[in-house]
Amino acid sequence: AIHLQEPEGKHMGFAWGQGNIFVYETLFKATGSGSPFIHEVRKDEDIYSPILRKLFNESHHIFVGLQTIREDLPSKNKKPQFVSISKNYRSVIRACMEELHISLNPTVSILLAIELIWNLCEVLFIDAAPAGSLLLHLLDWVRLHKADVDEKARDVLQSDSPAEHRDYWDVVVSYVLQGRLDEARQMLGKKATLTPAANNIFKMMDNLLSKMPFYNPGGTQTLTEFDVKWRHWHEEVDRCLQDNSFASNQHLEVLCKILLGDEDTLLEHKDLLGTWYHFLVSRLLFCHPTVKPTELHYYAQVNYSTKTLSAPEPLDSILLAAFEFDIHQVIKDCSIALNNWWFVAHLTDLLDHCKLLQSHNLHFGSNLREFLLLEYASGLFTHHSLWQLAVDYFDHCLEFGRVYLELQIERVPLDTERKALKVLRICEQRQMSEQVRSICKIMAMRALRNNRLGSALSWSIRAKDAAFATLISERFLQDYCAKGTFSDLDLIDNLGPAMLLSDRLTFLGKYREFHKLYGEKRFKEAAKLLLSLMTAKIAPRSFWMTLLTDALPLLEQKEVIFSADQTYELMFCLEELTSSLNTPSSDSDKSMQEEDVELTKVELLRLALSRNLAMAIVKEGTVET
Repeated sequence: AIHLQEPEGKHMGFAWGQGNIFVYETLFKATGSGSPFIHEVRKDEDIYSPILRKLFNESHHIFVGLQTIREDLPSKNKKPQFVSISKNYRSVIRACMEELHISLNPTVSILLAIELIWNLCEVLFIDAAPAGSLLLHLLDWVRLHKADVDEKARDVLQSDSPAEHRDYWDVVVSYVLQGRLDEARQMLGKKATLTPAANNIFKMMDNLLSKMPFYNPGGTQTLTEFDVKWRHWHEEVDRCLQDNSFASNQHLEVLCKILLGDEDTLLEHKDLLGTWYHFLVSRLLFCHPTVKPTELHYYAQVNYSTKTLSAPEPLDSILLAAFEFDIHQVIKDCSIALNNWWFVAHLTDLLDHCKLLQSHNLHFGSNLREFLLLEYASGLFTHHSLWQLAVDYFDHCLEFGRVYLELQIERVPLDTERKALKVLRICEQRQMSEQVRSICKIMAMRALRNNRLGSALSWSIRAKDAAFATLISERFLQDYCAKGTFSDLDLIDNLGPAMLLSDRLTFLGKYREFHKLYGEKRFKEAAKLLLSLMTAKIAPRSFWMTLLTDALPLLEQKEVIFSADQTYELMFCLEELTSSLNTPSSDSDKSMQEEDVELTKVELLRLALSRNLAMAIVKEGTVET
């Protein structure tokens, strides 16, 4: 957003652009002029980020694949596919983050938030993890987004004396808070040179850590059996604390309290936890490992309201809405908080395929999905290369996608012929006949202005524009009259049925055919075609003299080419033409020299026709014996 201080008496003017607004100052009076400065306010600025273009390109393939999942498949068969697609989206986000980390781009924080929210939505909505499994998924979620412990662990282990490193206990506690107990035990094992008494309490802690039960979703143990086993373990940890078993080592005593889920002890380590939602998952791990999805919102609300470890941010309210299973609020808050439509469009599309947005109104989910996809795709259309991705998004918006595509495709700048062909192919595949004609007309006009007659004719044929094809055909004929040869012979030779688009185009094609026949010395066929062009009134009257002149070499052949009847027809055409030439007209532009040339041609033609007629009569009257 931009803020402009308006001088006294000035008003803001604006004009919509493609994906942006042009804002300028004006005096708003009939006289005088405003500020010369124009300010461009763009939406979806991220579309112009080179690294994020990778996100848009890769996610486009995933989106198209999602649309192909058959609607008639049973839900249980589709759920693994939806979870897999969700993970694919997240892997693309993470790949972009890794590239951004290298360049230290500030956009990485936005992608971190996006992946954090998406991952939680995947766990709660798409995978819909039940009690037992739910906590395991939440632990994975926290571990993935709180990875600084691994960096600290590397520093500790690479030091000369890991057990004496200043971060040693922070690493051990962090591992325990994330439920990574095997790694915590390995780190505790670094305390090798201990007295027998100290060694015993370390072994006791190692024993407690090794015995902590974790639910196995694929195992034979029921959730109730796991709960009983976990409670026995919890009581054993409590006894150790009550017996002051770890009183001689305050670090181990802290670990014992953490294993019991002691709230005050957890809060003392808020720096290691970092966020209220990490605090929440750690509390659940050590107090309520069999938490049900329906109970999550209660624990989340309590932990957020009383134990917030950082200043409230939009991200907090989004995560809270997710924990409360309020999908619509998550989408609404993300639409407001994030600076582009990519996230909400793709997440909503996936949730809609999972049939998770139709709880209140059968059509609400699809409408919301379509609205967000249309907004996202419209933004893509402002980019010089990403606009091609947007086409597929519009294709999968059944209600308004076609209308949006028709409006947006007309705004794509046709910078090159290659780009125009891409746009044209898209329109032709979707039977967008009006847009096809518009594109072809634009390109035909451009080619004509650049005197590229072949290209102009090709585009006008593609547009099925008879009037324009006639105009270009005229230009071809004028060009021929001036140079004596045709340009773009390949195009004219291969017109095929397209020559029927207009009479002038038909004549152009047939006239070129006459020249080919003449060149191949197929004189009789050439003569017949030439005569038919005039007698069938296909040739324009202005071109008759050229055709009659083309007949001269045929009339002067030793062999009789034109029959007596054909010669009479040629004579009739010549007389018809000369009578019109002798008629006074307003056209006084012809020079005396041009008129003399015309008269000479007429005399030559009359002579040649008379000679040919005599030869034809003799030939046709002779009886061969």
